[in-house]
Amino acid sequence: MSDLCFLTAVELADRIRRRDLSVTEVVRAHLSQIERVNPAVNAIVTLTAERALDDAKRKDAELARGAAGGPLFGLPVAHKDLVPTKGIRTTLGSPIYRDNVPTVDALIIERLRAAGAVTLGKTNTPEFGAGSQTFNEVFGRTLNPYDPSKTCGGSSGGAAVALACGLGPIADGSDTGGSLRNPAAFCNVVGLRTSPGRVPVWPREMAWSALSVQGPMARTVADVALLLSAMAGPDPRSPIAIAESGERFRRPLDRDFRGVRVAWSRDLGGLPIDRRVTATLETQRKVLESLGCATDEAQPDLHDAREIFQALRAFAFATRYGPMLAEHRHQIKDTVIWNTEQGLKLTARELGEIEVKRTALYHRVREFMERHEFLVLPTTQVPPFDVSQPYVTEIEGVALPTYIDWMRSCSDITVTGSPAISVPGGFTADGLPVGLQIVGRHQDDWGVLQLAHAFEQATGFGRRRPPVAA
Repeated sequence: MSDLCFLTAVELADRIRRRDLSVTEVVRAHLSQIERVNPAVNAIVTLTAERALDDAKRKDAELARGAAGGPLFGLPVAHKDLVPTKGIRTTLGSPIYRDNVPTVDALIIERLRAAGAVTLGKTNTPEFGAGSQTFNEVFGRTLNPYDPSKTCGGSSGGAAVALACGLGPIADGSDTGGSLRNPAAFCNVVGLRTSPGRVPVWPREMAWSALSVQGPMARTVADVALLLSAMAGPDPRSPIAIAESGERFRRPLDRDFRGVRVAWSRDLGGLPIDRRVTATLETQRKVLESLGCATDEAQPDLHDAREIFQALRAFAFATRYGPMLAEHRHQIKDTVIWNTEQGLKLTARELGEIEVKRTALYHRVREFMERHEFLVLPTTQVPPFDVSQPYVTEIEGVALPTYIDWMRSCSDITVTGSPAISVPGGFTADGLPVGLQIVGRHQDDWGVLQLAHAFEQATGFGRRRPPVAA
């Protein structure tokens, strides 16, 4: 049963369609794995077992009638606890929403269900998704399955751990400053920060914002692409939705990379990087070259990226959480209060200057990517750290001024608007996962998936299971 839980989503879906496996068998196997492993890692925090089994039986009846449909038909999925799910508790990791049960599904949930997925429950996230370390006052900490004394990252931490432990073959997540990429790196799975608008988001307070995106996570790049095929496509509820449908993401990912120019960056132009991360990834440049890529040591000029990200994030926090401070301040963690108050201090002139700087940044990156099809760098600046530590305060002797500065290898990329993926990149000497981040040209999610797939096939790092799930 445990081996079934580590089949790829692509294979599971195919075997269900061929009726080699029933949906009920698949769901029961994953529920058994959750019962066995989840108490050790705390990845899934709300379980909908009875509902999942009822849905599985309905789908098996459809299968018997030859009526099975959708690319995700019969695949179990767990949803991030930030995403509204009709009739299923959605806490946002906050005591304020401890008993919140939405009356509508988010658009991404609508799409996964329409594609045939079976909901297993909700995955843990930090309070309001703030910070790349998954803990909150409602459900506690989620532990890294490769070393339970370490963090799994965040904010899609529960999703990454669930995947690593075989609690589900696919999971959804979201990413502002690295929340799909960071936990994927820390848990040896794959997380794609999609291009803004690739996966339309609804409901949303700031519908025109391109800072936060939703996207897919899985154990393999092909499974991420399969999941994206169901998530992507236009919707009138999102004014920035990309018009292209998701169908292309179900095509084979194979590609000839001979002569493709790749920029290889150890530190994105001077970010502090833990020496263990550098040592783990240093040999992976040769893997890209073995695929035929022409690599150069280079990175775009991102000198305003930190300022842009900090301001836009603070503005978003002020918009979302500013009204809560008067009534619920005592129930909100200090980093969220700080980030919200930073946003409340911003002036119109400051925000205008930030948008001008972001425009200039976009064009610098665009021109750089005309010379290089991909940028490759570490996903995270550190390996997984102590789970009792809220956030990283220094790297290699360099003090970090805020709770989000240790995430800059992801957040600096966020403000470029480029798609970026974290793919398993190896392990430190003491067995902790490290992610390799691949950044593509504007809206080239497909190309990013293709290079990540080629790297994954050449290395096989993602096949190493965590001890807790053995």
